[in-house]
Amino acid sequence: MNSFIKATGLLLAGLSLAAPLDAAAQKKPAPAARKTTSAANALSAIKESDIKRDLYALAADHYRGREGGTLDELKASVWLADQIRAIGLQPAGDDGTYFQWFHLQRTRLTKASKLSIGTRQLKPNHDAMVIAPTNATVAAPLVFVGTGTPAELGKVDVKGKAVAVQISGAPTDGISYRRYLFGKFSSQSADLFKAGAVAVVFISDVPAQAIYDHWSHIYERGRFGLPGDATLKVVEQPPVIWLPNTALSWAQQAGQQFTADLKVESFLYPSVNIVAKMPGTDAQLKNENVLFSTHQDHDGVRAPVAGDSIYNGADDNATGCAALLAIMRAFKQQPARRSALFVYHGAEERGLLGSRYYSANPTVPKESIVAVLNAEMMGRNAPDSAALLGSTPPHRNSSDLVNMALAANQAGPKFKLDTEWDKATHPEGWYFRSDHLPYARLGIPAVMYTSWLHEDYHTPRDEAKTIDYAKLTRMTNWMYLTGWAVANRTAAPAREPGFKLER
Repeated sequence: MNSFIKATGLLLAGLSLAAPLDAAAQKKPAPAARKTTSAANALSAIKESDIKRDLYALAADHYRGREGGTLDELKASVWLADQIRAIGLQPAGDDGTYFQWFHLQRTRLTKASKLSIGTRQLKPNHDAMVIAPTNATVAAPLVFVGTGTPAELGKVDVKGKAVAVQISGAPTDGISYRRYLFGKFSSQSADLFKAGAVAVVFISDVPAQAIYDHWSHIYERGRFGLPGDATLKVVEQPPVIWLPNTALSWAQQAGQQFTADLKVESFLYPSVNIVAKMPGTDAQLKNENVLFSTHQDHDGVRAPVAGDSIYNGADDNATGCAALLAIMRAFKQQPARRSALFVYHGAEERGLLGSRYYSANPTVPKESIVAVLNAEMMGRNAPDSAALLGSTPPHRNSSDLVNMALAANQAGPKFKLDTEWDKATHPEGWYFRSDHLPYARLGIPAVMYTSWLHEDYHTPRDEAKTIDYAKLTRMTNWMYLTGWAVANRTAAPAREPGFKLER
């Protein structure tokens, strides 16, 4: 841990600890906890009013979208730690605090990088997306090859040229169009480079433009990962550029020159996991942990959409954050036999970085984690429907845990469960996009509670006023009842023999 992160950690820890400790000093000692039984849960401690209050606070413009690796994420993390201390849970992070610090590494194009086609100056990752950061200097004629069919390519000598291609086609194997599109970027550009092209410029068609509008903002920041990730390695290769469909009218004009002067830089940022614990009551089982998981970050401040530049992330994932605070109140009111461990993972939107780091460097013995219950986007769509990811092979790594979750649903909210989102054939690959995944890869029984995607996903429209708070409360109840059952049963959830994910 470098001196900057340590100093930042001490500062935030001080901010989080000072006021609540002063308040605690004025209170009388709490009465001894009642004897825990598997039947005497504290479901009544989970209140819709608390959940709504907490979510409005966390998803407010004040935190500017809580972007991973920024002061906004750290400020939101301090607020969460303050709420946790007020509830009364023990810190379970580094050095007696609620915080576990880690580095995320950012690789991006420098601001001095330049790109142009003909007389048009294009700002990299603003007017034109650079698919992978690369150091490249190119000056070459631009040739347009239509959709790049063999017949069209047969008419053009691409050697030493920058090649412009209009995107076309659709997936035929059940994957999402987004995954198809990025696979096409990779395969088609590789073929053109083999033929001698020195750069490839993809131009969106109508379906690709929808993906461009929704996802191109991820390129503004560059790439993120944990230090040492292979995905951050800068490969010296010709540039691959992605343009909006409005560029077609001018990009296909003959006689234009493509020029690029791209340079890459890389540096580290601090991010943080927030970790708290409610110790169990059983002399033996309290050494085991039921881990309740979520993430506190979102997409931050970006280019305005309809005049709004703050991606508040109310459903993604202030819903999970508010749910965990409510579940903490229930475990504080009535502890279970096993310990309840709560982890808010930082920088999830950067590639599950906080959960990847915590699962590799847990603050409790790794073997003590008997189950992971993950909350991800739980407050939208039909009020009577939800999904439990990790319940369908090949994603199911514990039938035991799944059966407890299904029983908890029947005992509590009785959601109609949509199993399509958990299938290996689902085009969104939703199972692979949240914080339970690193734990499942380690073989730890893991499930994810979600009400899945919607049209406001990763847009500035994902605001607190759009959340169905009655549904979110029922989702929270379901997650709590599952965790309560796991925390009180003598046997830990059994692991599925032969568990292996499809990718």
